[in-house]
Amino acid sequence: MKKKIHVLLFIGLIGAILYITKDYWEGWIVGVVSILFSLSAFFITIVIFLENRHPSRTVTWIILLAIFPVLGFFFYLMFGQNHRKKKTFTEKAIMDEQALDRIEGNKPLNEDEIGKMGEDQQLLFRLAHHLANSPISFATETKVLTDGKETFGHILRALKDATNHIHMEYYIVRSDEIGNEIKDILIEKAQQGVNVRFLYDAVGCFQLSKHYVQQLKAAGVQMVAFAPVKIPIFNHRINYRNHRKIIVVDANAAFVGGLNIGDEYLGKNDYFGHWRDTHLFVRGEAVRSLQLIFLRDWYYMTRETLLKQSYLSPDLPTSDRLGGVQMIASGPDTRWEVIKKLFFSMITSAKKSIWIASPYFIPDDDILSALKIAALSGVDVRILVPNRPDKRIVFYASRSYFPELLEAGVKIYEYNRGFMHSKIIIVDKKIASIGTANMDMRSFHLNFEVNAFLYKTQSVHTLVGDYIYDMEHSTIISYELFKKRSIIKRVTESTSRLLSPLL
Repeated sequence: MKKKIHVLLFIGLIGAILYITKDYWEGWIVGVVSILFSLSAFFITIVIFLENRHPSRTVTWIILLAIFPVLGFFFYLMFGQNHRKKKTFTEKAIMDEQALDRIEGNKPLNEDEIGKMGEDQQLLFRLAHHLANSPISFATETKVLTDGKETFGHILRALKDATNHIHMEYYIVRSDEIGNEIKDILIEKAQQGVNVRFLYDAVGCFQLSKHYVQQLKAAGVQMVAFAPVKIPIFNHRINYRNHRKIIVVDANAAFVGGLNIGDEYLGKNDYFGHWRDTHLFVRGEAVRSLQLIFLRDWYYMTRETLLKQSYLSPDLPTSDRLGGVQMIASGPDTRWEVIKKLFFSMITSAKKSIWIASPYFIPDDDILSALKIAALSGVDVRILVPNRPDKRIVFYASRSYFPELLEAGVKIYEYNRGFMHSKIIIVDKKIASIGTANMDMRSFHLNFEVNAFLYKTQSVHTLVGDYIYDMEHSTIISYELFKKRSIIKRVTESTSRLLSPLL
């Protein structure tokens, strides 16, 4: 199968070269090019069909290849090759599993603490432990950080206090005011002898200046780009991005959540205005889980082994009533779509309420059905989304799902006080998830993500209070009014939704 696909891609590339240089050839070459592209599209369609993908994705690819064989061919090069995904990340999956076994040693669950949970919560945490092999901590303090000012205030203090190491992993880094402030601290710390390692996504940071990176490297900061792409249009790796945002300082303090590094996250962008986002400060046992996620990603890119005790022995808090905390990594290197399956489990286990906040809401069929069934069963289902787009196709694709959700009884709110970027799900006001994963297909199937799952922690109560406050600054969407939107908007939404399996 792989050899056949390579042949088809070769044929398509020959067709592309001939098409680009068609002005230098006689007219008959255009016919040859058309035949080559059509053959490639036809056989790629057969390959996609035989791979037994999800029906919606299969149909989307077939339509794209049938209507736009040239465009569809290049899209397939970048986004469509499942076998390349498996080959690329199989090695990482094996290495991650070996690292977990070495450190955790298949650490058993704390049955005494698990037994204090409700039955549904027990099932969720056991599922998370089974899918991600990540331990549940009952010795971790967490604090919700509700905007950029609070988040970066905590981050800057933690970085300045570092004495041994700073580990950072980000999707987007900008060389603006906050980016340069963090850069200056990292340079100072590296010059003081602190080990500073910075893993940044090559595509998310494609606008980051080389000078910014060179300054950090010159000071001794180890800067590594995750999955660099030299020729984007011919490289499938462009589609699998590291969307994680992690900071670990001295193995004792850590941060995870929705904020990248940039001034817009502080509300300094005129278009977005106030930036509503949520981050989590972590201290205690669960810091080790975030450290492991970083160290595994670092090893994948550098082959540098850092699984030493000084990086994996956080100080433990003295309080014994902290609730449960579990850090879950998900991505194309995992056998299961871990975070999606945990979200599905949370939704289907809800008895009273499901509150979701996501800037990019493109659920797959499983999540969509689960939300509608929950609402039809009388569960209070609420979804909080932005009222303005930062990615227009995603924005309109999201809105295409609104009619069937509203008809089922789901309450949808549009945030009015700026741009809403929080990524949260709260169930029954007892259990919650906060992290980098959106409620969309890209986070479920393509991106490397990390979320904190919380049970009966003070942070869950904070998230509930923040969600209620956000709803007070939002407008609920009326089903009757939404049905009256213009035909142009409906066509735009439907077209965007058609492309949603590829987003």
